[in-house]
Amino acid sequence: MTVAPDLVLPAPEDVADVRLVTVDMDGTLLDHEHRLPELLGPLLAELARRDVLFCPASGRQYANIAAHLGELGEGLPFIAENGAYVVRDGVELSSDVLERPVIERVVGIVRDLAVAGVDVGVVLCGKASAYVERRDPAFRREADRYYTLLTEVDDVLAVEDDVLKVAVFTFGSSEESVAPALAELRSTHQVVVSSAHWVDVLSATTHKGAAVRRLQETYGITPAQTMAFGDYLNDLQMLEAAELSFAMANAHPEVLDRARYVAPAHTEDGVVRTVAGLLGLDLPGLAPLPRR
Repeated sequence: MTVAPDLVLPAPEDVADVRLVTVDMDGTLLDHEHRLPELLGPLLAELARRDVLFCPASGRQYANIAAHLGELGEGLPFIAENGAYVVRDGVELSSDVLERPVIERVVGIVRDLAVAGVDVGVVLCGKASAYVERRDPAFRREADRYYTLLTEVDDVLAVEDDVLKVAVFTFGSSEESVAPALAELRSTHQVVVSSAHWVDVLSATTHKGAAVRRLQETYGITPAQTMAFGDYLNDLQMLEAAELSFAMANAHPEVLDRARYVAPAHTEDGVVRTVAGLLGLDLPGLAPLPRR
């Protein structure tokens, strides 16, 4: 379906038995300055009291998500690396690693793009750390935003670690330059445009939706009991795993087209306002949801 980015709410009976809320971070939970909502703490306390599981689901590194949430992350499952790594309180729940040949192929393609003049760099995302061979300050600022544990190496292909994902950053458009160059891998692997400047390569079975389904199976939760929020193309499978799927008003057009509902933008505390409003949570000072 095609929806305008106006708020669309589910019927009250559809949210009567929510047990899992999965939330993308950048462009969804975080505001335009990558800050957490001020009322996230009270929201999490109310959800825990009602036995509702809250799960950040991001392309970010596990260590980065944990550092960003701090004490608020205690007891929460994290879906990291676009679904390749699922961890709760430091305990791995699931992981998918990449094969050596595909890692070598992706790195080779990125190096060829750089030689051809594309302003691009690669981040090898392992369980122990992320690794970069490009070291200039501009690139490091972008990588540091999403990777708290980041190691500089002379050659990423010499790294010995379980590699969960290869992330490629360009200062240009990821959809126009990097994604087409990696198109040959789409038949065997996930090649995901995760933002305007990032493309992630993961195993064929890895995406946020698969990770959400693992959580559902682990905790006995159904898609009908799941609420999911996202804004970009790497969120599509996660939204498909939840009957209560919300595109943020600022979402990519394809996400707006495929989600069942629309929430206020990430700059308007859309996640907190929607969850609290629909579940009837009393959070003092929270702006009510607009009704149309």
